[in-house]
Amino acid sequence: MTTALRIVSVAASVLLACAQSAAQGRPPTDIPRVGPPRGSLVMVGGRMDDKEIVERIISLAGGRDAPLVMIPTAGGALQYDQYWHGQRLFREAGATDVTVVHTYDPAVADTVEFVAPLQRARGVFFGGGRQWRLADAYLNTRTHRELLALLGRGGVISGSSAGASIMGSFLVRGDTGTNTLMIGDHVHGFGFLKGVGIDQHLLRRNRQFDLIEVVEAHPDLLGIGLDENTAIVVEGDRFEVIGQGYVAIYDNQRQIPPHGQFYFLAPGDRYDMATREAWRPVETERPLERVSKVPWTP
Repeated sequence: MTTALRIVSVAASVLLACAQSAAQGRPPTDIPRVGPPRGSLVMVGGRMDDKEIVERIISLAGGRDAPLVMIPTAGGALQYDQYWHGQRLFREAGATDVTVVHTYDPAVADTVEFVAPLQRARGVFFGGGRQWRLADAYLNTRTHRELLALLGRGGVISGSSAGASIMGSFLVRGDTGTNTLMIGDHVHGFGFLKGVGIDQHLLRRNRQFDLIEVVEAHPDLLGIGLDENTAIVVEGDRFEVIGQGYVAIYDNQRQIPPHGQFYFLAPGDRYDMATREAWRPVETERPLERVSKVPWTP
């Protein structure tokens, strides 16, 4: 191949890559560093009385007829069947294709038969309880891989309370003995968000200071605290706050002067987990007031 032909070939390849990236709605170098490359995540701080949150999950899955899978394992009951009460919110919102799957046995979670509903699903919802049960049953199994595959084909994974915490790479309150220990005997989540630890029931249970301990022990970690009836909707590295309460951000490179180690986002606010910048939309996006790029410890 002549030099001229090589140049033309390379140029064509670059143009094709740019065209494909444009068709997907993002520039060719805009690869998420924290969130999933494709698909969406919806993380709820508990309760889920707000219908907007359920409706957003159903919409992201593809609508009321989209196949949804419910996973209640965190709840710790002896058994679960297709009548699990947690699916009621989705059926009341119009969901028509809902399947409940559950096991405590990672060997079962690693089978082709168990993951069959996940292979056709467009959305998954993890119920509340204790997040370490989800790690014990599903972490690094075929089920875990199918969840990643679901995101890869543009689906949505959602969860409330424990079902939200399991999505981070660091598992907050993962101790089998108590839910008050922030760094327990289980510290690995599913890793749908890299370098992130997620707490829930934030203001309702006066937990707003608890994530400080985790971020001080792991300075590179981003802490996200979710209040009840409040959710973040993640696409790529960015999320939007929806619902009725607040989301707290714990970033040891930013503070509210003089020594505030977290700050709050309200419904409608946006946050970039890669750049760790928050915006409050008005006529145009603008940074939140009083959040300064000052480390917790100089």
